[in-house]
This record gives sequence, C-alpha cells and structure tokens, in this order.
Amino acid sequence: MAPDPDRSYSTSEETFDSQGTTCAARVYRSTSAASSRPVVVMAHGFGGVRGLRLYAYAERFAAAGYAVVVFDYRGFGDSAGEPRQLLAVRMQHQDWRAALAFARQLPDVDPARVIAWGTSFSGGHVITLAGQGEPLAAIIAQVPHVSGPAAVRATGLRRGLRVGPHGVRDLLGSCLGRAPVYVPSVAHPGATGVMTSPDAMPGMDRLLAESGLTRDDVPVEVAARIAVLIGLYSPSRWAGGVTCPALVQIAAEDSITPPRVAEAAAAKMRQATVCTYPGGHFDPYVEPLFPTVVGDQLGFLQRNVPVGPA
Repeated sequence: MAPDPDRSYSTSEETFDSQGTTCAARVYRSTSAASSRPVVVMAHGFGGVRGLRLYAYAERFAAAGYAVVVFDYRGFGDSAGEPRQLLAVRMQHQDWRAALAFARQLPDVDPARVIAWGTSFSGGHVITLAGQGEPLAAIIAQVPHVSGPAAVRATGLRRGLRVGPHGVRDLLGSCLGRAPVYVPSVAHPGATGVMTSPDAMPGMDRLLAESGLTRDDVPVEVAARIAVLIGLYSPSRWAGGVTCPALVQIAAEDSITPPRVAEAAAAKMRQATVCTYPGGHFDPYVEPLFPTVVGDQLGFLQRNVPVGPA
C-alpha cells in the first residue's frame, strides 16, 4: 500500500511461515527517513484476531516512528491452518517465534530492538517467551493471563461444569482424529462458554462494533479442549526469567485475569513497570480507557526502546 500523505506511515499485507503454514501479518512502516528502527510485534488474546482493535494500537506506535507487525495465529483470522479456531499454547508460541523472526529481517528494522506486545492470553505468551530467553528489547503485557489455576478459579465451579464435558469430549476426540468440538469463547452468564463473566459478552460486542466487524466476520468460538488445558498454562512460572524492561498493565476489576496474580508475576521480573487502571478485562481496548492505556505504552517504549539510533 502506498504511503498516505496525511499519515506518517504506510501499511502492507504480508505473510510469514510458521511450521509450514502461512500466517497473515499487517506491517506498518514509518515514512520518516530514520533507519534501523525498533519494531513492535503484536497478537491478540484468547480466540481473538488482529482486526479486533489491535490496529488502533499499531497506528499509534507507527505514528510515533516504530515499525509494527500485527499477526493472526494459525487457524485464526486471515491466517491459514486447519482445524480452525484451535487454540493450542505450543502452536501459538511457535507462531510468536516465527513472527519475531519475520520482524527481525524486515528492511530498516533493528533486529536487536524487537518488542513483543501481548494482551490477555498473548500477554501470558510474551511473558513466557521473554522468560524462556527469547531475545527481546522489551515486552508489553496488557491484562495478561499469568496463572492457569487462577483462571480456573475465576471461572468458578458452576461455569466450569458447563464447559468441562465439552472440553473432555473434544480432547478425547482429538486423540482419535475427530473434528473439534466447539464452544463459544464468550457467552452470557449462565450459558455454556469459556468466558462468561457479566462483562464478557458486552465487552466482545463492543470490540466488534468498534472494529467495524460482526460475529459473521469473527467466529466467537474455540475448540473446547482449551477449557480443560488452560489450567495447566501458567506464564508466571517464567516471570523470574524476564530480564528486559516489561510493562504490565492490570485492570483493577478484571474478573478473567485476576489482578492479584498479575501483580505477583510482575514482582518477579527484573525491570517491571506496573500500571493499574479502573475497569474490567475488556476496558483497555476502548474509550474512555484506551487513550490512557496506549499512552502509557508509548511512554514506556520511548523511555526504554526509543526510536532512533540504539
């Protein structure tokens, strides 16, 4: 796409390979003369796709002079991969590593100044990757998933009993080569779904509306096995290995990723900046909280990984 004279950046739709499958990425490039700039790599959270408000963040970063790569996981959004909507932690970590490698080889990008930006489930991914030694200049973890047991407790016994049998059936079926059993990733309280807190469905509906999308555009469902496996995924175990600057952003009334465990994970990191905001899990993406949240992200980046010569 040619640069827009009214903007300080251009965008292009590109792809990269992850384990033999094509992943879709939108790349933002500054039109300024500076070279060897930092790059922010971004992906969405639980069952999300890049079109759900991630472009709003990317535009702010690109306008500030950063290169940006926003990608979809295999089986989600515009990326290839079958079966669809299969949320597998190991696969998503592989996609992240492939996206980071893709970003490092972009023209005019400094491969030593790569920032990983994640939200919710992917907030946990960037903590895990940094803690496992992925060379990163910084991470941003917005309302991150950090503890599997805490996520299960937040779900509650009654809600867990609704979705659990579907998860077991899907997991057993996957061992026999059967097609996935799907459940809603977001549902109303009392319905069967993975996230059924009172703010979950209204939050998703607003994300869709603010992104100009509908449920026909974005399937709000996942393979049910993740409901059984999520309790085993605790990025906090890797938090002590995060040595790069880290911004951890917490929503004080978050009923999906409890604030207390996010604070405890951040306390293990060597260079953590913690910001806490009023509101719930879905509030950082939209007004009135969004400008403050993304403003804090830009301030963090400009302090720790500024645009310009390293």
